[in-house]
Amino acid sequence: MKHVDFAGRLVMLGFGSIGQGVLPLILRHIGITADRITIVTAEERGHEVAAEYGVRFIIEAATRDNYRDLLSPLLGKGDFLLNLSVDVASVALMKLCQELDCLYLDTVVEPWAGGYTDPSLTPSQRSNYSMREEAVALKPAFQGGPTSVTAHGANPGLVSHFVKQALLDIARDTGRQVSVPKPADRTGWATLARDLGVKVIHIAERDTQVSLTPKKPGEFVNTWSVDGFVGEGSQPAELGWGSHEKALPPDGHRHGFGCDAAIYLMRPGASTRVRSWTPLEGPMHGFLITHNESISIADYYTLRDQAGAVTYRPTSHYAYHPCDDAVLSIHELAGKNWQMQPEKRLMTDEIVHGMDELGVLLMGHAKGAYWYGSRLTIEEARRVVPHNNATSLQVTAAVLAGVIWAIENPREGVVESDEIDHERALAICAPYLGDVVGAYSDWTPLQDRAVLFPEDVDSSDPWQFKNFRVV
Repeated sequence: MKHVDFAGRLVMLGFGSIGQGVLPLILRHIGITADRITIVTAEERGHEVAAEYGVRFIIEAATRDNYRDLLSPLLGKGDFLLNLSVDVASVALMKLCQELDCLYLDTVVEPWAGGYTDPSLTPSQRSNYSMREEAVALKPAFQGGPTSVTAHGANPGLVSHFVKQALLDIARDTGRQVSVPKPADRTGWATLARDLGVKVIHIAERDTQVSLTPKKPGEFVNTWSVDGFVGEGSQPAELGWGSHEKALPPDGHRHGFGCDAAIYLMRPGASTRVRSWTPLEGPMHGFLITHNESISIADYYTLRDQAGAVTYRPTSHYAYHPCDDAVLSIHELAGKNWQMQPEKRLMTDEIVHGMDELGVLLMGHAKGAYWYGSRLTIEEARRVVPHNNATSLQVTAAVLAGVIWAIENPREGVVESDEIDHERALAICAPYLGDVVGAYSDWTPLQDRAVLFPEDVDSSDPWQFKNFRVV
């Protein structure tokens, strides 16, 4: 079905796995013809997919020096810039779109090339926290202007909608739906989370997709952007910091500016592990990779008193177990002091089986822990839309939903995923998420601990970050 008609032009900046996967979805569900779509990308990869759909394909990298001259002739009032690139500053593009009066969406707030690992910047300055602060600082000036949806892919993006649905499910299952109606605003959602007793929110993901071609030495293998994964994995580990936490980790630091909803650790996210749980995998160790949603969720679900002091905030962070070949790739990358391997391989057609189990794990409420999310197999992903694997389709479906929402709500200025109508977004994504399920568990990070070796844990409160972290 066509969800919405769009009379303007659409420029897609970047055409990696997500761009190639979302193009057929856009043409399937948005009323736009191929001749009004232009792809601008830094490399030849994906040219055959663009040709398959009859879409114009321009090979030219957008840089700090040329992005205005490159993009301005292709965009005007009422058009759409879909930013799926890496190494192009999102904030610069958002400002350009406001000047040109066109819509905008990205899946992550990106810096210019080298921004993730610039040694002249402090860890705080090159954090997702800092980049998000720069993006949301545009809100007052852009109020009432063309909609710019920031950080709306699978995560960040889709998982924020999962959180809201999970809260409603827990409220229903604990009998609170009679006294707590569906929240109408940010304060209402935060109040519901507090009243339910939610202390911790994990974005808990386990990718089990495998290929018959094993990873080789000197090769980084992944099911989505290698450059994107290495970039964010090399950033400091970041997490939204809850009001129930008793003490900062020994290597934890506050940023000293902005909303103060998050902290960072003095180590890369790809070398920081946490305990988490998904229904099919069960207990697992995931990487605490920094992500925008770790901060935006913690910020969105914050309550303050009249003096501005925080009275409630959940701890929120990513707990990611990528495909096994990616785990080996990270191990090798760390051993080379975070210097990228000479070869990169994106697993697509060679995947033979597996799934991506992506959801949110809400903990501390009356029923213990509740995971809500998508179980998408490679077979189902291939069946429903071409040019996707299970991981990319969870992203591309969410990109589609964000683009449609922006077209339907064209004068909202800067908008984060947490502020979008979650029911509309989930309805658009649903055909592409496989099995969407919710599952309760009595799991805690203290389960089966200290069986072989004594550990320093806080047994009085299982939901302390100290108990989740793997040391």
